[in-house]
Amino acid sequence: MRPPIGRRRLLKYAAAALSVAAAPGATLAQTAVQRPPKPAVPDEFSVTTPVSIEVNARPLPSFDTRDRTRVRFGELEYRSGLILTSRFRGFGGLSGLRLDAKGERFIAISDKGGWFTGRIVYKGREMTGLDDVEASPMLGPDGKPITSRGWFDSEALALDGSLVYVGLERVNQILRFDFAKGFTRAHGELIQLPLGVRKLPYNKGIEALVVVPKGLPLAGTLIAISERGLDAKGNITAFLIGKTLGLFSIRRTDNFDISDAVLLPSGSLLLLERKFSWLGGVGIRIRRVALAAIVPGAVIDGPSIFEADLGHEIDNMEGIDAHVTPEGDTVLTLVSDDNFSLIQRNLLLQFTLVE
Repeated sequence: MRPPIGRRRLLKYAAAALSVAAAPGATLAQTAVQRPPKPAVPDEFSVTTPVSIEVNARPLPSFDTRDRTRVRFGELEYRSGLILTSRFRGFGGLSGLRLDAKGERFIAISDKGGWFTGRIVYKGREMTGLDDVEASPMLGPDGKPITSRGWFDSEALALDGSLVYVGLERVNQILRFDFAKGFTRAHGELIQLPLGVRKLPYNKGIEALVVVPKGLPLAGTLIAISERGLDAKGNITAFLIGKTLGLFSIRRTDNFDISDAVLLPSGSLLLLERKFSWLGGVGIRIRRVALAAIVPGAVIDGPSIFEADLGHEIDNMEGIDAHVTPEGDTVLTLVSDDNFSLIQRNLLLQFTLVE
């Protein structure tokens, strides 16, 4: 099944906005040959104007560092991966990602209050790079970058037609942007939140956002999941906002925290989780839960369908999305937040969900 029409329409805005950067049918590299040299790439986001940036991609031909021939991992099958770098100093900290129906055009957020938009380039089923990439700052209600207010840690991203929701973890707020009004130049407006959201612990607040589309339980509801806001029994707190209001919990096991979520057309909610310890290092997993089980007051749980550790090509994996190929494959795309650290990486990984 294809994503909701409203979601496809939003990502068409990305295609239209980005097409201005190059002549029809030309890549950015081809355009550079035809035009005078551009000024040096700025080091950070400009005040309000998007800038074109170059992102370099190095392929990851295998996922398991101990067995390069292995492709099956739980219910996932490895397709391809990229290590992403850029001379643009603002590039990195990728904490959320949403794709169009083809898995090509993307909108991503940086935890330093920035947007990245562009296109994934494929050769067959494998990703080979990014093109048409633009960077721009998130603008607040006053039209100024949200960082001017001290709003950082933009960690969660959800789409609903032309509306884009972004969770700001450290200040426990959610901004709503209408991309029909200027695409990434749109001004974000704070939405009304349940009291419990504002009481989430510092740096453990909203980490995942999902809007439930028509035809599924809780249609029209914004699901907001905290990273590690715990209830009295040690479970992870989550909120229903909008058409359905309420509080529910996700059973926390094995010290995993939530880092993102994606809703499949089938009604399965996939939870991307991670854990870290100085002795055990980094671990990630994906759990599947049933959307139908989410009601106010519920404690939900579900099986793990995928787990990986530092014996695999992972990093601080913070974003997940899904699309369906023309062949009918459900493809999961994961992205990592490098925390702007020299010892971490921006990874883009894709897997086929094997069901």
